[in-house]
Amino acid sequence: MIRLPPNHDKLRAADRYALHVLTDLSRLLPADPDIEDAVRLEIVDVDPSADLRAFATHKWFVDAGDGVVRVPRATLEHIAQIAGATAEQGATERDRYGRVPSARNPTVQAGLERTPMVSLAGVALRQAVVIAAGRRPVRTVAPWPNGKRWAAALTHDLDVVEVWPVFTGLRIVELLRKGRVGIAARVAGAALRGIGGDPVWRAARTLLAQEKERGVRSTWFVLCGTPTFATRRAGDLTYRPDGDKATRLLQAVVSAGHEMALHGSFETGDRPAAFAEQRVRLERLVGRPVTGVRQHYVRMAPGATQRGMLDAGFSYDATFGFPDRNGFRLGVADVVPWWDAGAEMATGLEQVPLMWMDRAQSKYQGIEDPDAWIDDAAALAAEVRAVDGAWVGVWHPNLAPALGFPGAADAYARLLDLLLAADPWITTLEPMVAWRRWRRSARAVGLTPAGLVDVSMEGASPYHLQVEDGDGRPVQVVAPRGDTGA
Repeated sequence: MIRLPPNHDKLRAADRYALHVLTDLSRLLPADPDIEDAVRLEIVDVDPSADLRAFATHKWFVDAGDGVVRVPRATLEHIAQIAGATAEQGATERDRYGRVPSARNPTVQAGLERTPMVSLAGVALRQAVVIAAGRRPVRTVAPWPNGKRWAAALTHDLDVVEVWPVFTGLRIVELLRKGRVGIAARVAGAALRGIGGDPVWRAARTLLAQEKERGVRSTWFVLCGTPTFATRRAGDLTYRPDGDKATRLLQAVVSAGHEMALHGSFETGDRPAAFAEQRVRLERLVGRPVTGVRQHYVRMAPGATQRGMLDAGFSYDATFGFPDRNGFRLGVADVVPWWDAGAEMATGLEQVPLMWMDRAQSKYQGIEDPDAWIDDAAALAAEVRAVDGAWVGVWHPNLAPALGFPGAADAYARLLDLLLAADPWITTLEPMVAWRRWRRSARAVGLTPAGLVDVSMEGASPYHLQVEDGDGRPVQVVAPRGDTGA
């Protein structure tokens, strides 16, 4: 357990946000002030005068004393800058797709974007509390439901449904520019064999069958505006969500039990009211609530775009990943509240950062071997497991031979098998967000005569919360209100 400083509400708003992110990621059970056996956390004004890499090397300069851990204020400032994306919210530079360049990200500048730095800060705090506790009891909460030590979510951005030969032609041009003549020839042959058929539908059915065989449910992000010549030319809206082909595909996805979310078009960045319009349209098409959103091309104006998402009633945003590389854009392998730097406040919008995307390597790095993409996904999954975090990846369902991607289907099957072999809680994004909100609400409000912790939590959940000691051993199980026996 950990007791926050009694005057922490007097910290700067950004520091207060960073402190709550840090303690949440540590999995330490926050304790009420009258629980004397809890380790105290103090914020100190010692400035290590170090760059970001030094903070990572020195475990964020978290110091353990007797019954107390000390966290430098500079540590909180770095956490707010990374997890709260304060640097990117203030950026004015844009790339040719209207995105903040990856070079503006603090972890990229430090060469640490492949490391979940802020999640590791939470680990450092937990380790310091174990040292500081001595004989005092240490209590943490288990990371994920059902005894799972990490989580994984497969997501799919539905960018292509109609006029597939156009995308095949663009892909062949891309391959020829890279000098990949052999692959381009294979794609042309597959496209010729696909004439008169629907390779997008065939690829989607294969993907759905692969997931069904392994008991995997995924999250699908669907474009839901009305395409025009201009939007198609820009690679934005390319299909009618209520057209025959899209309707058939969406019905197959919904009937298989997968989660539906909005893929926000370029218009939502220029006209935030379009978020609500597209959300309502998608809900009408799929016949269920839509709570999540991810921007097409991960194109957004950090801060302003998220405010539009909030106004439209979304509960989570899954946009924050790099377009041109894979890694941890917010420094976390987990779900964290969105920080609005302009309003200087945490919001009700949850950030579910994506850390791996197939086309980040193919389009931007020139890596055309699908097996190499999967090796990269596995390497990042290992980083996630080390911090008991959540891995979120994007696989585009249009990766088919006739559209320019020979061998992609086998690679996706390999990705599923690699992830499942490491025994994650594999889930869609909405329950992942719900779990993290519920876990984050846990508070120690007292100790029973038997030495158990009296835990208070907000809301109901279909899961139980497992309380552990400092070594990760189960100590007790907390049944939620509205317990369904899960």
